[in-house]
Amino acid sequence: MLVKQELIARIKDYFDLNMYETKVWLALLGKGIASAGEVAGISGVPRSRTYDVLENLEKKGFAIAKLGKPAKYIGVKPMIMLEKLENNLRKDVEKKITTFSNIKETKEFKQLEDLYKQSSNPVKRENISVALEGKSNISGYLKEIIRNAKKEVIICTDAEDMNLKIRLFHKTFEILQKAGIKVKVALSGDDNLIKQLRSNLKIKIKKVNIDAKFFIIDKREILFYLSKDTSKEDVAIWLNSEFFANAFAFLFEKTLL
Repeated sequence: MLVKQELIARIKDYFDLNMYETKVWLALLGKGIASAGEVAGISGVPRSRTYDVLENLEKKGFAIAKLGKPAKYIGVKPMIMLEKLENNLRKDVEKKITTFSNIKETKEFKQLEDLYKQSSNPVKRENISVALEGKSNISGYLKEIIRNAKKEVIICTDAEDMNLKIRLFHKTFEILQKAGIKVKVALSGDDNLIKQLRSNLKIKIKKVNIDAKFFIIDKREILFYLSKDTSKEDVAIWLNSEFFANAFAFLFEKTLL
């Protein structure tokens, strides 16, 4: 069985295997059932290494040893392995989330917070303007500044983007509404999706033809995206400038008249 190097390289990365493990697993999948000697001949892995590789694959669940002599092995179906790896990853993520949640209650974390608050040169938000890169970095920062709003939040983006972040916005809007903070939302995009978002988020949404993404907090802070090109890394600028945010909010509100 001849397997292209490109396929071997991709499968290796997809399933987090080393090169020999990948070649042996592919050999088993192609053969169905095979001895170590047969696997070595098919895969091109040195016979002296094949036994160790098969043992590793068996421990990881990629291969099953058939009872009897000589020992023969069966390659586990790719879909079964994919589902198993997904479940393992999900468990790992849930475990890490629990760990992070517990960290907040430790005395060490409280000491970290105190260290930040007692800084000899404390950071003042009004003195900061920053560039942000990456979806998770921007979303995390956006979540913080929106939830620190005191009076008003203005949001202008596209319907698809808001739909992708609907969980974040749903929870955030609930918090803002309970705090009595005014929320103004304007979306560009598909009319049906906008109607759906109005219903799901239970908030007034204006349809606009502004091809932009920005968020204005209390007419003092503004976060805006530099590009909507989804093929590139997201980049946004956050400014704590009452003059700029006020001017931007004024222009935005004029378009809604």
